[in-house]
Amino acid sequence: MRATFLTVAVAAALATLSRAWDEPLSGAAWLIVVVVALVAAARGHEPTVRAAAPVAAVLWLQVLVFPLPEGVWALGLVLGLLSALVALGMALIYRANRVLNFAQAELGTVPTVLVVGLVTLSGLPWLVAVPIGLGAAIVLGLVIETAIIRRFTRAPRLVLTVATIGLSQLLTVASILLPRLWGEQIITDDVDVPLTFSRTISPLTFTGDHLLAVVIVPVIVVALAAFIRFSAAGVAIRAASERTDRAALLGIPVRRLQTVVWVLATVLGFVGVFLRAGILGLPVASTLSFGALLVALAALVLGDFTDLVAVGCAAVALGVLEQGVIWNNPDAPTLVAPVLGGVILVGMLARRAGVARAARDLTVSWLAADEVRPIPVELRGLPEIRAAKLGGLAVGLAVLVGLPFVTGPSTQVDAAIVACFVLVAASIVVLTGWAGQVSLGQMSFVAVGAAVGGLATTEWRVDLSLALLAAGAAGAVVAVVVGLPALRLRGPFLAVTTLAFAVASTQYLLNRSRFTWLPRGSIERPRLFAVVTLDSQRSMFWVSAAVAVLGLIVVRGVRTSRTGRVLLALRDNEQAATAYGISVWRAKLSAFALAGFVAAVAGCLYVHILLGYAEQPYEPAVSFNVFTAAVVGGLGSLTGAVLGALFLNGGQWFLPADWQLLPSAVGVLLVLLVLPGGLGALLVRGRDAVLRRIADRRGIVVPSLVADVRTENDELGSLVAAAERVPQEVGS
Repeated sequence: MRATFLTVAVAAALATLSRAWDEPLSGAAWLIVVVVALVAAARGHEPTVRAAAPVAAVLWLQVLVFPLPEGVWALGLVLGLLSALVALGMALIYRANRVLNFAQAELGTVPTVLVVGLVTLSGLPWLVAVPIGLGAAIVLGLVIETAIIRRFTRAPRLVLTVATIGLSQLLTVASILLPRLWGEQIITDDVDVPLTFSRTISPLTFTGDHLLAVVIVPVIVVALAAFIRFSAAGVAIRAASERTDRAALLGIPVRRLQTVVWVLATVLGFVGVFLRAGILGLPVASTLSFGALLVALAALVLGDFTDLVAVGCAAVALGVLEQGVIWNNPDAPTLVAPVLGGVILVGMLARRAGVARAARDLTVSWLAADEVRPIPVELRGLPEIRAAKLGGLAVGLAVLVGLPFVTGPSTQVDAAIVACFVLVAASIVVLTGWAGQVSLGQMSFVAVGAAVGGLATTEWRVDLSLALLAAGAAGAVVAVVVGLPALRLRGPFLAVTTLAFAVASTQYLLNRSRFTWLPRGSIERPRLFAVVTLDSQRSMFWVSAAVAVLGLIVVRGVRTSRTGRVLLALRDNEQAATAYGISVWRAKLSAFALAGFVAAVAGCLYVHILLGYAEQPYEPAVSFNVFTAAVVGGLGSLTGAVLGALFLNGGQWFLPADWQLLPSAVGVLLVLLVLPGGLGALLVRGRDAVLRRIADRRGIVVPSLVADVRTENDELGSLVAAAERVPQEVGS
């Protein structure tokens, strides 16, 4: 193995030298990494090889495919150093909480906006405003950990991950509203470092902002490494990250250390975002900086999520690669997303699958769906239960049929969109709630269905029913391909892979600026079954609602079949299911195929409701919102999918653009704090309370509801009496 590695490394080194002969700076940096890797391999230093090999591979890719002039390579190095701070903050939190913190960039954005406002609007000196921002970052990290994160200590990691998504939205709203303290709508001025410096490295000129980043970032990284390595608190943090329960038994203050970790991560995020703002400007208007997030996630993957040295070095190399892609493709900067997505995919596939107990515990901790119990068989035949079922169906049918008669066309369009998102949320329930496969890129499958469905009706001139089937089939195929890593990856690792595909699809793979086959212009609504016309918004709503109801019925049928029981078995205990002869790969890919089919059907409806195809409705931010809504609604039942769709669209209907994220963010955090099982769990609790009353009134004992209190008391009394008889029997 070592000889093979040496042979490949030497061959790649020679190829790179021949390519990089005119680029001495990038070639020299690459050679340093290669020498480290070769020496480590020759001496058997496996940890060093694991840290250096991914960095060398990324730089090989940059030099061979995306060559750079010296100045642009230096800019990539500077930006990579700043990305390393964000990635290190995410790695620290992952080690401490075993969660992907999607609010890492936003943690640094809020104090950065504060500093920019103090300097540009209040007139404070830079040397005074920056310490204030640093103090604000410390306070922000302290408040967030103690007031929010600590409340999810015993919650599944999936719930905490969704909480960080809600937290990112809340911090984004704070960043947008913070300039209003000075009476401004947004702060766009840059804050330059009061340092006189100018150096030209062709073709760019570097200023004091670049110099400060080059000086400050290594100092911070060395200080962080010394703190983690040598201080008592750092040693305790490392111990607690390995086994939290054992560290707590040994008297280590785990919660206090997690607070320290979140404060450190917030400070790292602030320094990285603030210094980056001095170079590239302040990114306040964006809801989530998926470009920076994708770089940080790729660095985490290459660094195995927990190796801080490998994560930092990988972030620097990825910064250089990102600039290489942009420089060589000035007309297509969106090519960065698929390149980084490919890096993530290769890194995930090359990652060794965890077989230790810690890895299995992590997978289990990412399961958050509680199975909803059906109505007990003892009560199903009662007249009031039957009447309630028929009444509920009648009310639902009346709402679906009568809604268009009491609302206007705009509301009918909104209601049709809700029907589409009901299907999308149902696909997430299938994939995550029942199969246990975390997907953060579900809207990419919707985009596939929208593209194929729009193409089918505009170019192929087929009926809408056939277009729905074609879109569903395409979505199923794409979902199976994306789900192939699920055969080896679980939990957060699969989530990163699906998110990378979502970013790559909207920015490149399904982008009209890159491919001409995608639908363009207006899309006319064809007839359904060659009979039903869809010219009015009313008819389109009825068709969308009918397809949504039919989809829920089909998915419910799958749940009650053997396939559904197999998916739940794999979710709860994959090893036990395998021992019973269940094919893991077939079951997982079946879940992806079904979820992709349902989501793509929703996409076909969606593109015909909007009468056109565009990339914005399927961006990763929407995937985050849909996944969050599904978790808030409840991953255990299809009722949660309906509630999640209503939750997702509620704030968008009634609030202005600047405030639309606020109810979503606050609502997510409140619902997850009070009801980890989602809004669907609240409905189930109410239903069970009514069923207990009915059982009590009729005198029916329902063990699953524990309805008969006297039976519980009798059993408890018999146990106490038996315990009292034991000493007497022993004495006799």
